[in-house]
Amino acid sequence: MKITINDDFNLDKIANCGQCFRAKDIKDGVYRFITKSNVVYIKKIGDNDFDVSCDSREWADIWEDYFDLATDYRKIRSDISKVSYYFKRAAARGEGIRILRQDPFETLISFIISQRKSIPSIKTSVERIAAKYGRQLTTSYETINIFPTIEELKAVLPLDLSDCGLAYRADYIKNAVDKLSDGLIDLEALHHKSDDELIEELKKIRGVGDKVSNCVALFAYHRVDRVPIDVWIARAIKDDFKGHNYFADIEKNAGIAQQYVFYAKKFAKK
Repeated sequence: MKITINDDFNLDKIANCGQCFRAKDIKDGVYRFITKSNVVYIKKIGDNDFDVSCDSREWADIWEDYFDLATDYRKIRSDISKVSYYFKRAAARGEGIRILRQDPFETLISFIISQRKSIPSIKTSVERIAAKYGRQLTTSYETINIFPTIEELKAVLPLDLSDCGLAYRADYIKNAVDKLSDGLIDLEALHHKSDDELIEELKKIRGVGDKVSNCVALFAYHRVDRVPIDVWIARAIKDDFKGHNYFADIEKNAGIAQQYVFYAKKFAKK
């Protein structure tokens, strides 16, 4: 099916800007995206035209929300560009990025894994967990495994998780799964919490601190004012901003500005 998107929409930047870890270029510019048990393949075929593997109902019901297509990112990018020349340059380099509305459980586990790991290593670990514990699914392009549910990981021991290259993070994941399965934390209910309440709930999980909780808030709950501070953003604040956190001066969409800066710092030279 052909669709037209008259807004920022760069498949490579969306898939590789560090917000998700299972999206990838399958072949010949065809990009795969997965959310829960849903898989879509997208290829750019014109300036604003894309070929998608699903039908119009699935696109409307699942993927329009997933890609946040109701939001005008050109307007957001223009607004961020007015803050300073630095943000204007970062926004130009990050043009095409959209903040995905991802599954909270997979996002939580993925960013617990992300601590002190490179993006390729995170992707490898996430894929290993899916391959070992997730349900198999065959598409017209490939046979893959969807990310396991809370219930599917409940009986898994930390030692078994360690085989996925998780090291000490296996204990953190086990703690998260136990708290979620026991109802001590309700990921669905967090949609209705304030930003501060959401962050504090997530930080009840062992190994989840400010950075991981803010990543989950931004990439799973679409709290676009949250600014996760990883090593790249910390460098921007220290070296480029001379110690002042200019993200705090952005009235709204600071989290989107953070993605532009992250992309510019980490990927622009490549």
